[in-house]
Amino acid sequence: DEPQSMYWLIARSAILAPDRSYVDFLLRPEARFQDGSPITADDVVFSFNTLKKDGDPSYRISYAPIASVIKIDTYHVRFNFSDTSKRELPLIAASMPIFSQAYYAKHDFTQTTLELPLGSGAYRVKSLDQGRNIVYERVKNYWGDKLPVNVGQNNFDIIRYDMYRDETVALEAFKGGEYDFREENVSRAWATNYDCPGLRDGRIKKELIRNEVPQGMQGFIFNTRRSKFADERVRRAIANTLDFEWMNKTLFFNAYQRDTSYFINTPYMATGLPDAKEEALLEPYKNELPPELFTQVFHLPVTDGSGNNRKQLIEADRLLNDAGWVIKDGKRVNAKTDEVLTFEFLLHTPVFERVAAPMRRHLKQLGIETSIRVVDDAQYEKRLETYDFDTVSIWINRGIFFPGNEQLSYWHSFQSSQEGSQNLGGVKSPAVDAMLAKIISAKNEDGLLPAGRALDRILLWQYYMVPHWNLSAYRVAYWDKFGRPKLAPKYSLGFQTWWIDGKKEKQLKAQ
Repeated sequence: DEPQSMYWLIARSAILAPDRSYVDFLLRPEARFQDGSPITADDVVFSFNTLKKDGDPSYRISYAPIASVIKIDTYHVRFNFSDTSKRELPLIAASMPIFSQAYYAKHDFTQTTLELPLGSGAYRVKSLDQGRNIVYERVKNYWGDKLPVNVGQNNFDIIRYDMYRDETVALEAFKGGEYDFREENVSRAWATNYDCPGLRDGRIKKELIRNEVPQGMQGFIFNTRRSKFADERVRRAIANTLDFEWMNKTLFFNAYQRDTSYFINTPYMATGLPDAKEEALLEPYKNELPPELFTQVFHLPVTDGSGNNRKQLIEADRLLNDAGWVIKDGKRVNAKTDEVLTFEFLLHTPVFERVAAPMRRHLKQLGIETSIRVVDDAQYEKRLETYDFDTVSIWINRGIFFPGNEQLSYWHSFQSSQEGSQNLGGVKSPAVDAMLAKIISAKNEDGLLPAGRALDRILLWQYYMVPHWNLSAYRVAYWDKFGRPKLAPKYSLGFQTWWIDGKKEKQLKAQ
């Protein structure tokens, strides 16, 4: 319930230098890895250096302003900052995962492995059946069990995740009692596929649990490294082919509302026209940005829900022609190069085929041929890492209350050429980079609000994504064996605070 607040776990306290040039962490002597060895400053130093050198590329950009991490003594470590203007650095340092230096002296951090890893938390991996399931067991005598932040959490002795390659099979397995808890992401399944004896007789509970989580932006993101998507007008034209009103009525049982910001449910949503502070930030980049950004309120196309979005397609045709993509022999081609405009929807689940299909029909009316490729998770991740795609569906900024350092990995020009980065769109924009610099250096809300709203405004008007939709609720179904606190958190499902109710479990088994 406290955005941008952290409670000590491995550390017992921290000291921030008055000039913000460093932060010291004093570690708990009782903190232990699961083999019983103490967590020390040496492990913290090792973890920082390893993540910065061999970790995911996002660590390198997040940790770039951290000049060094040094051991003061066994349980005292210091993070030295090279840029004191970045307000989030102490929190970024505080959230760093800690690995055992002794363990990785014998194991190669850069290599994948099926050997069960050494952690320091409340659960350890008990077993793994590759591609089928992974089982966690609660650690007996977990060193942090009595810390106030952990009291009431970590209540299950065993947590098992089963893997299913098909959503239909997974749902049927749930209804058959093969597993206990399920969060549903497909509106059609939620509306029509849960009717079963267990639900009818009350053994299965089906709930819509409202929340206040910032929804961020879900949508199809364009790979602008590919020349066909380099022009904002082309991206905007393609966005016009998504008829949300028809899809929401026909496919989604009117469950959703449209994504209209990268910071939904936060004060950083761009609304109305830019105010004076926003305009001052945006003015130096006026030549780079669409002129409408300064004179019009951003609105996505709205249809009557009939499925006939002729007005939007006429506008899309105009945008494509203006961008130099014309109709020739029934196909949309580049007037200068004769390149045919085609692209592929890359998916890792068949669920989104029904989302892409209506768009494809409208795109074909515009002379644009498209295809759908559904690949397994491993191939999907590899193609994203190497930017081998035209467009994919992603979800950005869910749960982000205050835009900060994480925005660099999504949008900064430096990340556009870093293989494996989160800048999937290949965004390279001086205006975006400038807003990011303002965001991470803002010292208070007066500085952060206009920078966050300006970034949102740029991303929307540049149509880097075709916005999808959101639901400010959890759709959960579970076998009635759980107890849970009466007070639910605003920003989380809080499943880690649930427990097995012995009486309910006994009744369930008796039925």
